[in-house]
Amino acid sequence: MFSLPKNVTLIEVGPRDGLQNEKNNIPTEVKLSFIQALHDAGIKEMELTSFVSPKWVPQMKDAQEIVQRVRKNGRQLVLTPNKKGIHAAINAGAESLAVFVGVSDTFNQKNINCSTSESVTALRPLIQQVKQDGHYVRACISTAFHCPYEGFIRPEQTVALCRQFVEMGVDELSVADTDGMANPLASHSLFSNLKTQFPEVLITAHFHDTRKMGIANIYASLQAGVDRFDTSAGGLGGCPFSPGATGNVATEDVLYLLQSLHIETGIDLTGICLAVDEVAPYLSRPIETAMYQLYKREQLERKE
Repeated sequence: MFSLPKNVTLIEVGPRDGLQNEKNNIPTEVKLSFIQALHDAGIKEMELTSFVSPKWVPQMKDAQEIVQRVRKNGRQLVLTPNKKGIHAAINAGAESLAVFVGVSDTFNQKNINCSTSESVTALRPLIQQVKQDGHYVRACISTAFHCPYEGFIRPEQTVALCRQFVEMGVDELSVADTDGMANPLASHSLFSNLKTQFPEVLITAHFHDTRKMGIANIYASLQAGVDRFDTSAGGLGGCPFSPGATGNVATEDVLYLLQSLHIETGIDLTGICLAVDEVAPYLSRPIETAMYQLYKREQLERKE
């Protein structure tokens, strides 16, 4: 008989991963209101923004302003792809950094124009230095299950890449089903292995809901002992370098699952829906997640 965690941490990635591929330009003030509403709902860990080239990801061009103006609350992560991004983030005042590498060489080449091994080699001294300087470091492992260009990834490839980052001294591994091809058996197997291999590091599961398997994969990962999940309010998201990948699994839908299992998060589901209200009018597509739609119907019924 398996046992489930009593408490789970949700790392909100909506402001960064959720908005990075949004076609409409989202005003900085709207992003800040969105972030504050998520904090008000009880979110204690969040990806705020990304220090990437505005040429490639124009939505993140206000990264410095976001970091400097946001109210400090809990762990606030920023994505930093390289030395330039890391230095820009630290100069802006960021304390918690996220680096990312794809298990797949092809994905990595399309994403940051170098191979996986080249990325690891370049990041090693940077990670060691920022750790010495007292920063929190999260390693985001992309294409951990499947690559849109290379197909399915062997689990031992993912574990081997994770091991290299553990040896560098990262605090956390965020292991991603980038294009939504994982299934519950694969999720349970990989995360059971990672929890066993690296007990000293925080292990976070990051699922996209491209094929509506996100909730099933989260339940399987809970059974494997995972108690940290990346989620995105409103199911926002998608990867500009992963054709066809849709949004992350929705924070509000995951909250409903966890509440139904009597797992504590400290996050208010209605508060998350209120946060989605802050950004929804500015998006290029409607929010169609189950719990947000239920929330909107209940609002209409109260008005009638």
